[in-house]
Amino acid sequence: MNTISLAIHGGAGTLVKGMMTPELEAKYRAALQLALDEGYKLLENGGTAIEAVEKAVVLLEDSPLFNAGKGSVFTATESHEMDASIMDGKNLNAGSVSLITGIKNPVSLARDVMEKSEHVFLAGEGAMQFAKELNYTFESPAYFYNELRYNQWLEIKDTDSFQLDHATKKDAKFGTVGAVACDQYGNIAAATSTGGMTNKKWGRVGDSPMIGAGNYANNKTCAVSCTGSGEFFIRGVVAYDVSCLMEHKGLSLEAASDEVIHKRILEINGDGGLIAVDTQGNIAMPFNTEGMYRACKSSSGKEEVSIYK
Repeated sequence: MNTISLAIHGGAGTLVKGMMTPELEAKYRAALQLALDEGYKLLENGGTAIEAVEKAVVLLEDSPLFNAGKGSVFTATESHEMDASIMDGKNLNAGSVSLITGIKNPVSLARDVMEKSEHVFLAGEGAMQFAKELNYTFESPAYFYNELRYNQWLEIKDTDSFQLDHATKKDAKFGTVGAVACDQYGNIAAATSTGGMTNKKWGRVGDSPMIGAGNYANNKTCAVSCTGSGEFFIRGVVAYDVSCLMEHKGLSLEAASDEVIHKRILEINGDGGLIAVDTQGNIAMPFNTEGMYRACKSSSGKEEVSIYK
């Protein structure tokens, strides 16, 4: 049987140890552990990589601690605009949604785009119409209300400022969520979900729903989910860049991931991190920030739940 493995992240950025209370850190670790355990249990029971990454991301979306689903940040118009994507490395099928609101689990809608439509990427009103046709339940704004997120927004509302969820003030910024998995059949998959930037305007979209930028999976190489300064990850086509280095330069998963995060993205002033797996079940979780909420587990005995370097 193939080595099974799962890695998850809950965002990278300015996570200074002294700013985190022990109680809050325990909550983050518990939320990461839950998503890791449930996703991994699926893999152990013969589930597919796609099922495992969706399950793990759904649990992270359901936690108010992360900037995705329930914990999504406020836009300039005091609403929530969420993005998500999922990709199957076995056949390169993918699904993405962007600028959606009221959907409890955007990653599940992304999977439905992949499996129940002829398309890859649906955005805004069209994505919402698709969800209605599939009889999705729409949550009220109260479901997504979070005092911490609201206060973050109040600080910069009515200004031209916006902030990446993990940037600047060091006590309260956390980002995107994602998962990558390798199942017992040797197939890999990736999923990523985010609430975007606080006070974002004009329908800004980051890298998370963009196949090849923030999310990518290909059985020939690797599955990748990114977190960080989305504009730079889009310009660097980061997720595909890791795959490309493996496919065309023959780099290992770890070497390719390190090259992209510690060299190539830094050259264009991008910061953040990624998680990645290959079809042998190897795992890489590099980041160039002070911290990245991350966890991984594999049948080769590797297990980790970490926040700082």
